[in-house]
Amino acid sequence: MNISERIEAFVSLGQFLEQFETAKTNKSNHHLNERFYIGFNNLIENAHIENAWFTPDHVRASIQGICSFLEKKKLKGWTNHYQIAEKTTDKRVAVIMAGNIPMVGFHDMLCVLISGHQFIGKLSSKDNRLLNFIAELLRELNPEFGNLISFKNEQLSGQKDFDAIIATGSNNSARYFEAYFSKYPHIIRRNRNSVAILTGKESKDELFKLGQDVFLYFGLGCRNVSKLYVPENYDITQVLDVWQDYASSADHNKYANNHDYQRSLYLMNAVKHYDNGFLLLKEDMAIASPISVLYYEHYQDIDRIKQELKANEENIQCIVGNDFENAIPFGKAQQPDLNDYADNVDTMAFLSQLN
Repeated sequence: MNISERIEAFVSLGQFLEQFETAKTNKSNHHLNERFYIGFNNLIENAHIENAWFTPDHVRASIQGICSFLEKKKLKGWTNHYQIAEKTTDKRVAVIMAGNIPMVGFHDMLCVLISGHQFIGKLSSKDNRLLNFIAELLRELNPEFGNLISFKNEQLSGQKDFDAIIATGSNNSARYFEAYFSKYPHIIRRNRNSVAILTGKESKDELFKLGQDVFLYFGLGCRNVSKLYVPENYDITQVLDVWQDYASSADHNKYANNHDYQRSLYLMNAVKHYDNGFLLLKEDMAIASPISVLYYEHYQDIDRIKQELKANEENIQCIVGNDFENAIPFGKAQQPDLNDYADNVDTMAFLSQLN
């Protein structure tokens, strides 16, 4: 299978998936529908049974993000920046995936297969069905993917299984990965969080869009904003008023339990905080906040904040805001481009070097 055929398969995959971006009926005449439409739709609606965080709306949001990748012009423009093998290679790349948000490992899967390598997936127990289904779709679109895609349930044991590895996990698991896989070409990812810098000049619409960066996926993603930097004397409570439309987060049992727990801790320990019934705001120097909590910090000198974030960049996935270098617009944190690589490590460059 050559690079053009691999791209065409993913473009067709995107055309199939775009039918599921919303809950509204949007059925097209895609040739995969007869075998797969009902099954995939049922999987979306019932993913929460195995992982309560995977609501149908959030699975669809993930699908929408994936579909934004799978356009022919984007894929060609992206791949043209790398020396990618024309034909498939004999390199086996193992990918240990996280399970914090639906199909979070799709981009790695795309990178490995577009590069022409064999993909060996180790799925998280929290997300072990959606990407399996995607694999079935790809095999149907081009049978040669049958020899290029496999999944392992057991622990990866070493060179006999793979030639390179990409692993995503917690800081603790990353230390294990570093030790265990150090002799192989590898990318090891750790915990990261995202922040937003406000100047006080933001419109209500921009603040509303920022809420999407905070609440989508219940804040579980590394691209979710977990902390705000706000000017001195900034009225932080105004964001709580603007974000009332996100109150449905509290309808989710696990999220509501986290909110109740954190609120109880703050009340028992007399910790100052603001609460609008579904989000707690707490002034804190830390970046990573618990589920249902958003940290904030006042600043006098914006340059100092930029310097601090630069010094702490290994813990920062992205920065949301206006007029800051490499900042992401409000509401776009969970809509990365193809070349927005996790931990800012160029996955395609790594894979291209394996040829």
